[in-house]
Amino acid sequence: MKPFLKWPGGKRWFVEKHSTLLPTNFNTYIEPFLGSGSVFFFLQPIRAILSDVNKDLIDTFKGVKDSYDDVLRKLQHYQTEHSEEFYYNTRAELLTNTIDVAARFIYLNRTCFNGIYRVNNNGVFNVPKGTSDSVFRKEDDFKSWSRLLSTARLEVCDFEITIDKAMAEDLIFADPPYTVRHNLNGFREYNEKLFSWDDQVRLSEALIRARDRGAHIVSTNANHQSVRELYENRGFTLLTTSRFSSISANPTNRRQFDELVILSSESFL
Repeated sequence: MKPFLKWPGGKRWFVEKHSTLLPTNFNTYIEPFLGSGSVFFFLQPIRAILSDVNKDLIDTFKGVKDSYDDVLRKLQHYQTEHSEEFYYNTRAELLTNTIDVAARFIYLNRTCFNGIYRVNNNGVFNVPKGTSDSVFRKEDDFKSWSRLLSTARLEVCDFEITIDKAMAEDLIFADPPYTVRHNLNGFREYNEKLFSWDDQVRLSEALIRARDRGAHIVSTNANHQSVRELYENRGFTLLTTSRFSSISANPTNRRQFDELVILSSESFL
C-alpha cells in the first residue's frame, strides 16, 4: 500500500530496497516522525502510534482516517477549480476544520513543486505551484487508507514523548530530519530550524532507552561520523545504504546520497 502523500526524504525507496530489515513480528508499530508514513503503509500494522510535530500533517491523516469520503469530495472540487490562481489562493487560506485542512494539504502536496513541504519563518507553506495538474492518482484508495488508519493513534507531539511509550516487542521506525553536528549537511539552513543537533542527541538517548525496554529499533539517518558516534558501541548494528535524491530544481544536483540504517538487532539482517 503506497502513501497518499509525497514527502521530502520519504521512505518509499527504503521499503522497496530494504524491506527485509523490517521485522514482521511486533506488538505496536510506533513512528515518531510520520511524514508520508511509507513504512506504516507498507507494514500495515494492526496497532500503531503515529506522531509528528506538524499539526497540519497529523490533521490530514485524521481527516483521511475519520472522514475520507468528505475529503474526497473536497479534492474533486479542487480538481475542477485547479489553476495557477486557484493554487495560490488556496495556499494562502488559513483553515481549522480537519476535513478542510486535510483536503487542502493533499491538494497542495500533489500540485506544488516536486511534492516539497516547506514553510517560512512564520510557519506558512510557501512552495510554488508545480507542473502537475492532477489532484488524483490511479493508485488512490482512500477507503483502504482510512481502514488501515482506523486502529492507529495519531498525535501531535515531540518525538521523545512518542518513543518513550514503546514497550517490549514494539517496533519503532524513526526517520528524523538529517541534521549533523556543526550543521555541515546540505540542508543545514532548513533542517536546523526543525531538528537541531541537540535533538539528534535526545533521539539517540530515547532510542537507547526504548531498546533497553525491549523495543525493536529501525532508524534511518545521515551517514555522518557525528551521527554514527551516537550509536557506535551502544549495542546497535549500523549499516549504510544509498538513495537517489530527486528533489532539486537543478537536475545536476540530483545525485546519490549515502544513508545510515540503525538497527537494534542483527536478527533483522
